[in-house]
Amino acid sequence: MADEAFHIGASPSSESYLVQDNIIKAAKDSGADAIHPGYGFLAENAEFAQRCIDENIIFIGPKPETIRLLGDKLEARKVAIASDMPLVPGCEFDNENMQDALIKADEIGYPILVKAAAGGGGKGMRVVEKPEDFEEGLKRAASEAISAFGDGRVYIGKYLLRPRHIEIQILTDQHGNGIHLNERECSIQRRHQKLIEESPSPVMTPELRKEMGDAALRICKETHYVGAGTVEFMVDEDMSYYFLEVNTRLQVEHPVTELVTGVDLVKEQIAVAEGAKLTLTQDDIGINGHSIECRICAEDPQQNFMPCTGVLKNYRLPAGPGVRVDSGVVIYSEVPIYYDPMIAKMIVWGKDRTEAIERCKRALEEYRVSGLKTTIGFCRVVMDNEKFISGDISTAFINEEYPDHNFVILSDELKEQAALAVAVDTFINERKILLSEDNNNKQSEWKNHHRKQAVKRLGGNS
Repeated sequence: MADEAFHIGASPSSESYLVQDNIIKAAKDSGADAIHPGYGFLAENAEFAQRCIDENIIFIGPKPETIRLLGDKLEARKVAIASDMPLVPGCEFDNENMQDALIKADEIGYPILVKAAAGGGGKGMRVVEKPEDFEEGLKRAASEAISAFGDGRVYIGKYLLRPRHIEIQILTDQHGNGIHLNERECSIQRRHQKLIEESPSPVMTPELRKEMGDAALRICKETHYVGAGTVEFMVDEDMSYYFLEVNTRLQVEHPVTELVTGVDLVKEQIAVAEGAKLTLTQDDIGINGHSIECRICAEDPQQNFMPCTGVLKNYRLPAGPGVRVDSGVVIYSEVPIYYDPMIAKMIVWGKDRTEAIERCKRALEEYRVSGLKTTIGFCRVVMDNEKFISGDISTAFINEEYPDHNFVILSDELKEQAALAVAVDTFINERKILLSEDNNNKQSEWKNHHRKQAVKRLGGNS
């Protein structure tokens, strides 16, 4: 639906979407006065945000200094402390002194989480269960962090057992106004990356929502935050919460917030970037119903969610009341190796969580994808899981419920073959009955019925 499209380079992101010159040139060639960075590539790149300012182009996001400050996990922890945020015990890792790191890890207590200081998205993260694995875990996390972010610094912290991953959506303007738009439950993950999100969280109370929302706004005030963003928390089994990080961009899962609050977050981002004051106050933000998002990824859930590539030979989206699909592909699109395997997001809304789950089941059943494996079947399995239905979930959900990835998932090809087999079996049985009755009238009626059904299936073409 774009007015214009510009080729910005070859398929590898290092030659296109990560090349700042190419993005700036496209903006200038088109006469655009603003750039929305989405939620990947340069979205949290302070250098790019500054480059836009230098080129007299509006960057639809926070100020470069804010991105730089909060994008560094170690600096963000310092800001969180200044904002009176509860933190999981941890510290920065000194690459030059392994012995000190070992001592600190013992003080924190195992299991230990090692995490890249300059990144996110599950990259540069390792869980270390025992002291003898600590050094190797640190080295691997640092190596992956260098490869992904060009920065090998990591920090170590206490790894919470069975925590929930709950995040608060915030929105602020350039005039000192700020609100939060409730929470999202993001606990169902693989490789520290989210697969299913919902709003509101099934365990949230109004009191805790206000407390966490106020905490999220404190860190925004401390950093003079402008725009939309997400403050992420880990919540343990006794509902104590701990600051995790701030994502200085729009989140993949932002539609669930839009559906339950009625606020168009992207529209608000653009208005704020233009200098407008927020027209919403905290009292305007309510919760209408329940929303669930399933990330439709080109992955094989039964093979530890390994990414898949290929051509979409069939691609049919679900529809109907309360169903929204944000998709980046169409039939015959090729899913290449160069980008994240997520090909679409399917979001549903219901008047309550029960209706949202039922609607999600129906929509997932309607989805049709062939040519490669996806997470559709896995998401459908989760919707039937008793612990999920009861809201008893954590970031350990997949490993606890499906340790060997032993869920039964039928591909669309198998479903179609099964439906055809049932139809053939029904056809044969009906024919036997009718022939045994030796009734010409019934045989004629039977033939006409099936002839009409066949014509109908062919769209009315004989």
